Order: sequence, then C-alpha cells, then structure tokens
Amino acid sequence: MNTTTELEWTDLDKKAVDTVRVLAMDAVQKVGNGHPGTAMSLAPAAYLLFQKVMRHDPADPNWMSRDRFVLSAGHSSITLYIQLYLGGFGLELDDLKSLRTWGSKTPGHPELGHTAGVEVTTGPLGQGFANGVGMAMAERFLRERYGTDVMDHHIYAIVSDGDLMEGIASEAASLAGHLGLGRLVYLYDDNDISLDGPTELSFETEDVGKRFEAYGWDVRAVDDANDIVALEAAIKAGQDEHERPSLIRVKSIIGYPSPNKQNTSKAHGAALGEDEVRLTKEVMGWDPDQHFFVPDGVYDAFGSHRNTHAEWDARFASWRDGNPDLAKEWEAAWSARPLPGAREALSNIDWGKDKLATRSAGQQAMAAFSDYVPTMVGGAADLSESTKTEFPPGGHEVHYTRAKAHRNVFFGVREHGMGGTVNGLAAHGGIVRPYGSTFLQFADYMRGSIRLSALTGLEVAWVYTHDSVGLGEDGPTHQPVEHLAALRAIPELVVIRPGDANETAYAWATILEDLDRPAVLVLSRQDLPVQANASAEGVAKGAYVLREAEGDERAVLVATGSEVWVAMDAAEQLEAEGIGTRVVSMPSWELFDAQGDEYREEILPPDLPSVSVEAGIAMGWSKYVDASVSIDRFGASAPGGEVLEKLGITPDHAANKVRELLAVTA
Repeated sequence: MNTTTELEWTDLDKKAVDTVRVLAMDAVQKVGNGHPGTAMSLAPAAYLLFQKVMRHDPADPNWMSRDRFVLSAGHSSITLYIQLYLGGFGLELDDLKSLRTWGSKTPGHPELGHTAGVEVTTGPLGQGFANGVGMAMAERFLRERYGTDVMDHHIYAIVSDGDLMEGIASEAASLAGHLGLGRLVYLYDDNDISLDGPTELSFETEDVGKRFEAYGWDVRAVDDANDIVALEAAIKAGQDEHERPSLIRVKSIIGYPSPNKQNTSKAHGAALGEDEVRLTKEVMGWDPDQHFFVPDGVYDAFGSHRNTHAEWDARFASWRDGNPDLAKEWEAAWSARPLPGAREALSNIDWGKDKLATRSAGQQAMAAFSDYVPTMVGGAADLSESTKTEFPPGGHEVHYTRAKAHRNVFFGVREHGMGGTVNGLAAHGGIVRPYGSTFLQFADYMRGSIRLSALTGLEVAWVYTHDSVGLGEDGPTHQPVEHLAALRAIPELVVIRPGDANETAYAWATILEDLDRPAVLVLSRQDLPVQANASAEGVAKGAYVLREAEGDERAVLVATGSEVWVAMDAAEQLEAEGIGTRVVSMPSWELFDAQGDEYREEILPPDLPSVSVEAGIAMGWSKYVDASVSIDRFGASAPGGEVLEKLGITPDHAANKVRELLAVTA
C-alpha cells in the first residue's frame, strides 16, 4: 500500500516551504509575467506531496510504478518546476530564472516530453483533471491484469476553480465516480479568486463538495492550506479509498503571505512587482536583496522523498521470471506496440461480401488484431452500436465497470471527458493505442483533447464514423462537411480516411505498427464496394494508384474514403469516351506529404490535370489538384444517397468536372 508514515515536520521543512514561495515570486518577477499566487499559497501542499507522500525517483522519472502528479492548474507551472528543481529531477536554478522564455525547460504551462517529471501537458483548464482520470483507469487495468507486484500506485493532482468550472472536468468526474476509481486523489485549491476577480462573480454559489459527493467521490475539507497535519491526514484518507476517487477542498489565500496582493486577482495572473516582492520577503524574515536564494540545508530536505523504486525492481524481477509470457506482453505494452503478428492478421481478413461499410470493416479489423493488443483500452461516447468500436465478444460483461477493469469502456455521452481521459490513458503508459470514438460531427466537442494529443505526441487513436452527408436523415447538425479540413489543420496529427474494407484494415495496421503520434480514423456508415486492388503499402504511404488509365493517360481523379467508388465509376465513364483516367486513392494527406518528391510526383504527375472528389469542403485540396468536387455548404435531411446526389457527389458530376478541366487546359 502507498500510505504515509507518521508525519515528521521540522523547522527545515518550514524553511523549504518558504523557499518555494520565494523562488515562485522571484521567477515570475524576473520574466515579468506569470502566475505566482497559487505557487505561494499551495507551497505547503506541493512540498508535502512531493517530499512526504509520493513515491517517485528523480533519477528515473519514468519508472513504471511511480505515483503520477498532474498539475491541472497548468498556468501555475512554477508550482511544479520548483518541486522538480529542488527535488533533483534535472532542472537547474537557471531554468527557473528562464521561466516562460524561448527554448527554456520551464515553459508557461507544463509540457510532456519537454521537462523531466512532467506527466502530461496541461494547458486548457479541465484537461489535466480528465487526464488524471485516464491515468487512474490505466493503473487499475494494469494492476488487475498483472498484479500489485508490478503496478500499484496513486494519481495525485492539484486542480483549480477554473478546472472545476470547465465541462470536461464535470464529465470526467462523473465517469470516475461511476467507475469507482480509487487511488485518485485531487487537491482542489479553493481560493475564491479567478482571473476576472472574486469567484462570487461566477462560481461561489455552487457547492462543489456536494456536487462531487453526488458524482460518487469521497470529499474532504482542509480549512487552512498551511495546516500540514490536516493536509496529510486528508491525503492519507484519500490514499486509503479503494472504490471512490477523492477530492480534498483546500482553503487557501492566493498570494499568501504578500501583504497587499494576497487574496486578490492581482496575485493570480501577474508578477507581484518589485516593491511587493520586497515587502513579502520582509514579512517572511528573508533578505529582500537576495534573489533566487536557497538556504543551506534546503536541498537536503528535498532529498527525503519516499523512493521505493529499488524494492519494486526486486519484485518485478521475481514476477518477470515467474511469468515469462505475461512479461513479453508487458514489455510490448510499455513500448506502445502490438505483439508480433498484428499486421499479418489484418492482411488476411475475409470480408464475406462485396460491399461493406468501413465502420463494419473496422469492427472486423478490431476483432482480427484484438489478441495482439491485450492492453488496448477504449470505447465510444454512447455510440458503440453505431461506431462498432468494441473488442469481441462484446456485451456488458466485458466492459470496464466498478467490478472489473475490462478493456471496453462505456464513456457515455461525455465526448469532452472521453477525449481527456483517453489522453490520460496514453500518458500513463502501458496502454497500447487507447482510443475514443463517436460520429465525425462530434469531433468538434473533442477538439481540445485531439489538439493536445498531437501537441504532446500521444499515441492514441480517434475513431470517427458517419463520415459525411451520406449519413442522411439526421440532417445537417449530424453531417460533417468542414471536419476533415479542421482535423487536417492540426499539426502532427495523421488523418486516415480509408476507401473500403481493405484500406480500413491496412489503416489500422499503419496506426498500430508504424505511427508514433496520434491518428484519426474516419469511417463510413454506408456500404462501399470492396476494392480488389487496395494496397497496404499505398495506405501506409498516404496515397497510391488504385486504377491505372486504360488508354492514353489524360487526367487523374483523386478521392478519399466514401468517395473512392465515385471516382472509380467516373473513370469508367471517361475511359468509355477515350479519356484515359488514373484513379488515386489518397486516404491520408499527412502520410502522403511525408513521402519524397519522386514518389509524390509518380502518384500525382504534375503535367496531368487532376480533380479531387470528397464529400466535404474543398479547403486544402488545391495543394494537390487543379479542381475539386466538394460540398461547400451544410447538408440536408433526406436519405443519404439522395443528399449525396443533390449535392453533386456522383460519378456523373466528377466526370463532368474532368471534362470541364480538360476543355480549359486543351
């Protein structure tokens, strides 16, 4: 068990806490902007967590069974950086001095992969809250699968009023309470201040404690952030909760002990000012002329954290020797790759019919690779029957519940919370390609999480179905038209829109085996012809020639996803008229762009007139083609085939666009 021993709190500990406060003031003052107030008021809580409570190892920040800490109040990044600096995680005093400056290890918000000891990127408020829930889900799943000898830890977080105002936090909190996620201990900094001023302007009438009790959380209160004994007791009680997440309301005075700016919004989002820093140091009994000063002995205090890494190494070695098959699985999981054989399994699927919706093909593909990714966890936002994103055999008995941490998750209608939670599953480690799914239209609800997955390089899969106006009768509120362009606009995100069942399987193989960044998989509701010439290598390269011209080649049709068959039929029309037409399937712009010039020009010869066919806005296609068949308006409520025909996504329209282009270029 991860519980604290009897608390020892010495004069040196008090001096260390004051050092944290002074460093926070000095760092923000030097750069001239930032958020000093929370770092000052929560210095006792942060120090207590890092030096008295958490199990971690600064020499190996990525130790698998370490406790995780999430600073959901990411604007107060200096809170975390000071603990990492004094705790020996590799930051130097100069890094604190370069807070929020170009190229520093101490950016304005903590960034995963940029600073050792940062577990997840927390910028937009509420995201870190949801990330922690995903980490708790991962810990529980891995602990139940492999045992407490190898996975046994807690997730801690500091969350703010702003986090708890965000809808994503409410969704994630509801899910965490429903699943009974113990080992999740959140300290809520209840300081009555937001950036605009006192929270009485927007939030004070809400009883946060009762809200979280209704979610199923254990809720406790500490009335003074400086009361170390009460803080430690509340954290210990949270550690002992096995079936409920814990929220500890910590009443703090932002900017304490600043004599003039404590308890004001001026301490929240701006430097205190030279005069106020000086006055505050005098109140604390520090020399106001000393800056970035660390008193003798303080570094020793920060070396007293509880490190049980060596004990875990011994337990893990014994477990590994006694469980060789599970050990291989464990190693693959932590390398974020499937077990050997996944690609082969995806290359030999018998689809059983000539036409198949790619969402249905995705279901068969997941069944094919299921055994090769035993730690893949994910689900849909109350749409599993529609997105078909479940591992077999399906059914309630194999879903993640309070009783058992299975791999299929019912996220409920919580798209925001699902996005942040899936990112947390990935950031924890040991979960191979966690995924979240819903209709493509509702990717908008998840955009913040999708963007953060790309910014952070988290290896997640976002699976979206009902990919176009072909959805039909539900109408324009449910019919995506601008969403592909919006997703493609996110740097470092790979969007793959397969054109048939085979491409769907090959897309999954590429995602699982080849990518080290997040991917979006876009699938159809309507049935599509299975293309005999679909190419696994072509999908992996983003585009390939699906159909060669039969006569003298005069034009190229380029299509993605549900419109590949449209291009194929249009090419048949043109060939009958003696217009030799190549068809290129381009499931992924990003993968195609990553190829060399020679390959790209081989697939899309610059001297051939080209037309794209895609049931979405034309934005971005001019990079590849000369003209586009597109939908640059909202859809309509009618049967899907009729909507596509009325809006021009037909072989006739595509063929006419080629004829028009050839007439212009003749």
